[in-house]
Amino acid sequence: MEWELRRMESELRQINPDLLQPSKSFKKPSSGTITINVGGYLYAAQRQTLIRHSGSLLEEIVSGKRPVQHIDSMGNTFIDRDGPIFRHVLNFLRLGELLLPEDFKESALLRREAEFYRLGDLAEAVQEWEQQRAAQREPAFLEVTDSNERSHGLKVYCSDTSFIEKVKSRLVQISKSRLDGFPEEFEVSSNIIQFRHFIKSEQGSRLVLKEDSTFLCTLECLKLETVMLALKGGYRLLTCLDSSRGSVVHCEALHFVKN
Repeated sequence: MEWELRRMESELRQINPDLLQPSKSFKKPSSGTITINVGGYLYAAQRQTLIRHSGSLLEEIVSGKRPVQHIDSMGNTFIDRDGPIFRHVLNFLRLGELLLPEDFKESALLRREAEFYRLGDLAEAVQEWEQQRAAQREPAFLEVTDSNERSHGLKVYCSDTSFIEKVKSRLVQISKSRLDGFPEEFEVSSNIIQFRHFIKSEQGSRLVLKEDSTFLCTLECLKLETVMLALKGGYRLLTCLDSSRGSVVHCEALHFVKN
């Protein structure tokens, strides 16, 4: 029996000497690809991805500046940190931006992991994401005021800058048969736009709705468009000043809130 086993082993070596050797080809990463074990979760990434942020812990480990302290049973570098959350760390390295699910609830943990890996840009991105989420949970206020003076025109203020962006995205300036986008002169800040006039010095210039190219030559048209966007966006009317003329668009001031 022992002789028979030796004969089979000899025949196999003649066919392929690597068959009876440890399977190095399975453990050896492909060129430029590195596998690391984070808290029991295996992640594979290109070397250039892991070294993208100079001075980070991952860059030092991969580039050999910092000796590997622990390896797993398969020979992979082992990092004793939260495994599932590392997915977002790696995606940030790959994409260069932070993209999190709407229902993400572990931002504090992700921020701590970013600090551990010495990824300052990621830590800042998480902090900005947390601030945006906090702002979304607070009521948003919208004020639309009409001074009835050409020099002041229609003013739209909203505590939620995304609503201002939505209004801007609906309007474009058209002049000499070309679309010029939203006029920068009407943007006071990220929270305020003020339409002081509707016909610019250039002859034939007009503000129009982007989708149907309807001319917006009056305050009423702009105000109605803003009110419709507010109602569609979940805002509700709180107060309106000087509503004696019977129409919302003729009020001097409209105040909305969104919880």
